Amino acid sequence: MLRKIREKTTGWVAMAILGILIVPFALFGLDQYLVQSGSSTVASIKAPPAWWSSAPSFWPASVFWRHEEVGTEEFRNRFEQVRQQQRAEQGDAFDARAFEAMENKRAVLDSLIDQKIQAMAAQAAGVTVSDAMVINEIQRIPAFQVDGRFDPQRYQLALASQVPARTPAQFDQLVRESLEQGLVMTALAESSFVTDAEMDRLIRLLGELRDVSVLLVPAADAGAEAIGDADVQAWYDAHVADYRAPERVTIEYISLDAADLPPVPPADEATLRQRYEQESDKFAQQEERLASHILVEVSPDADAAAVQAAEAKASALAAQARAAGADFAALAQNNSDDAASAGGDLGWISRGMMPGALEDAVFAMSAGEISDPVRTEFGFHVIQLREVKAGEREPFEAVRDTLAREQETADRESQFNDLSSRVVDAVLQNPSGLALAAEAANVKVQKLGPFDAGSNDGIAASPAVKRAAFSDVLIQDGTVSDPIEVGPDHNVWIRVVSHTPEEAQPLAKVRDQVVASIRAERRETAARERALALQSRLEKGESLAALASAESLAEPEVLTAVPRGAPLVAPGVADAMFALQVKDGGKAVGSKVLDDGRIVLFTVDKVTPGNAAEFPQEQREMLQQQLGQAAGIDDVQALISSLRKSMKIRVLEENL
Repeated sequence: MLRKIREKTTGWVAMAILGILIVPFALFGLDQYLVQSGSSTVASIKAPPAWWSSAPSFWPASVFWRHEEVGTEEFRNRFEQVRQQQRAEQGDAFDARAFEAMENKRAVLDSLIDQKIQAMAAQAAGVTVSDAMVINEIQRIPAFQVDGRFDPQRYQLALASQVPARTPAQFDQLVRESLEQGLVMTALAESSFVTDAEMDRLIRLLGELRDVSVLLVPAADAGAEAIGDADVQAWYDAHVADYRAPERVTIEYISLDAADLPPVPPADEATLRQRYEQESDKFAQQEERLASHILVEVSPDADAAAVQAAEAKASALAAQARAAGADFAALAQNNSDDAASAGGDLGWISRGMMPGALEDAVFAMSAGEISDPVRTEFGFHVIQLREVKAGEREPFEAVRDTLAREQETADRESQFNDLSSRVVDAVLQNPSGLALAAEAANVKVQKLGPFDAGSNDGIAASPAVKRAAFSDVLIQDGTVSDPIEVGPDHNVWIRVVSHTPEEAQPLAKVRDQVVASIRAERRETAARERALALQSRLEKGESLAALASAESLAEPEVLTAVPRGAPLVAPGVADAMFALQVKDGGKAVGSKVLDDGRIVLFTVDKVTPGNAAEFPQEQREMLQQQLGQAAGIDDVQALISSLRKSMKIRVLEENL
């Protein structure tokens, strides 16, 4: 049987069949067959080949397209970064459950896709980043600088302290990739500008003043017009979502506030003196030492001969520095491999500022002493200790009041924490009720509700309390929550007593609201129709004064030199006045219907443009720069949007 299969799969017929099967793989790509929803990819991006950048999206030969992917791990790392950032910004208002919404996940994923698209665009354009650009970018990072200058030692220490730690080569590659991704977009954004003519026109518009005449028309009396049942039913059916009762809960809770606890007794003298001794470092100025060094750099992967040569050079420099009349600063200037410190100056050093071996050597020396070569990860150091500033400690009597206040705070916190621990223990013993916990804290069980997620009554004003009260766990289990911090040294424990899910309210219950909505809608419609009719009379030549007299209204008010955004009768009125186009020397007529049914009729009588010559030059340059940056950002977004249209982007939401 196997022999027959082999015979059938040889020869020109089999080769032809094999060729036919290869075509789909060449045209449509292996990924169409191999990529499954259970993969570790959340998005794939395919760009046309560089030699045919305008290839249409329907072109099937995807094997020639450039490919990039966003992996699940990459996405989750970025999503977690955004989560921590928003948690830090929003504090207690951060809603972890809402953050997990698919909308947020797609927003984070889109930002990653945009980065991939930028990188692919840079590669297609042949953008390369030189070593000099990478070095310059690294040296500009403030975290690697001392007194505004790049410090190699600070650079090494900063990389080593990252989690996870990075080597200089790894960080160089990270910076290189970042520059490659953003170089085209940065150049595009920085190339945008606003011309002087555009600025003059903008200043004339921003500084424009208008003379207007205003007539306020009172709201028409809605009366008690009857609204039929059919109208009520029709409105309710069309707006049923507006009359849903929100989800509500009723909770019972206990509150433990340190401010309500009995005062702690004052600390005795012995306790304060003990605290003084325990915290002596806080009241003492640390010893500082002024030092200089000469660095003979040694590569971490240097062989034994190179290390020996460097040590010998350092020993020779130490001998020269000890010679009578030697100038250590000049010696360092001419021989040290540390270009960041002028004359080898390390400045004033206190404990914890330098690598261990270097710091130990500095603090073991006497003023004026020159050290033997000291080995660190950077090479060999020859150290000169120039001066010692001894630390001093404030006497107990001078800091006694501070110690007393700190001890009182510590005792109060200890009292609060002990009581909180007893409450937690009581909750663990009986998680289905608060009676035992209230007894342990000597407080009363209180009740709140029913309230919805928009309530700010009592402890419901705390976002943390609302998140817990509306959590599925507390609603379904009816158990006591973990302690919820609602303020400094103020915790509450809650238990959901009853829960009412969001539900549609019957028409009978909300009929009055429906009728009020119908009346409001009819009043607004009538006001708009009346406004159009009155405005039409003005456009036909009738003056505001004549119209006011004919309608028995108060005389119109004349306002001169009204600026943009002026607070007039109501919000939006000034915007309506400046939205009108006024021909040179002419007038314009407009109206604005207010929320309460009143009508503002107005005429624009005169337009005075802003004076570009009087606009402060400093503000002009700042505004011009800001507008250029905004235009640059718009250009970047437009380019990314255009690039997206030329690429095939596939998102696997099930992997998010």
